[in-house]
Amino acid sequence: MLRLCYVVVVSLPFVMYYLCKANYIEKHEEDFPEERRYRIALKCISIMMRNGRIRTESFGQEYLPQEGGYVMYSNHQGKYDTLGIMISHPKPCTIVMDADRSNMPLANSFINLVKGQRLDKTDMKSQIRTIMNIADEVKAGRRYIVFPEGGYDHNRNDLQKFMPGAFKCATQSKAPIVPVAIIDSYKPFGVNSLRKVKTQVHFLPPIFFEEYAGLTTREIAELVRTRIAEVIDNQLKDRNAA
Repeated sequence: MLRLCYVVVVSLPFVMYYLCKANYIEKHEEDFPEERRYRIALKCISIMMRNGRIRTESFGQEYLPQEGGYVMYSNHQGKYDTLGIMISHPKPCTIVMDADRSNMPLANSFINLVKGQRLDKTDMKSQIRTIMNIADEVKAGRRYIVFPEGGYDHNRNDLQKFMPGAFKCATQSKAPIVPVAIIDSYKPFGVNSLRKVKTQVHFLPPIFFEEYAGLTTREIAELVRTRIAEVIDNQLKDRNAA
């Protein structure tokens, strides 16, 4: 939290400028296609990373499908997770965010900028509508980031249970599933320090519809979790052995 407060204070002129710009974009959507919005989002993230002394190493971009939409499923560690994945992802993508968290001032402007979806966990009908909207957008070629663990408090580099319902976005759209393993992503905004920090993002080989078509969402959740866990375990073992 210390670093987040520091970044906001140091970047205050920039923050105010881009908050105003985000509001302007919402009123002139026709002038800002998704690619342009994404470039602006990446600019915001880059400035925040520079001011926050954050570096993210990324791996596996060659596994990302070149055509069509897909859903990235990542473990969840903190407020930096989405930013780390986006700065590592070359093509426009967006996010599904808890409706309550998305109402915070900076988060609200950011999710509007990237045209993300808000998931109301208190309203089942609203959740179903949101999932169907995401599925339709993925069919049309958009790329989404989903965190199937739900919350991130105290997760750190330990995986929690993946919620099967989160995978309906993929099953409804019959789109590729791209597992994403993030490591040390809790450190930027979860550790009270201003020292330089490094995180990792690993894009794993996609799981295509033909591979998961006969599985239940519970089985898909376990398959994706297992693949992410293997990468995290191997990376941490290598680091401890060094």
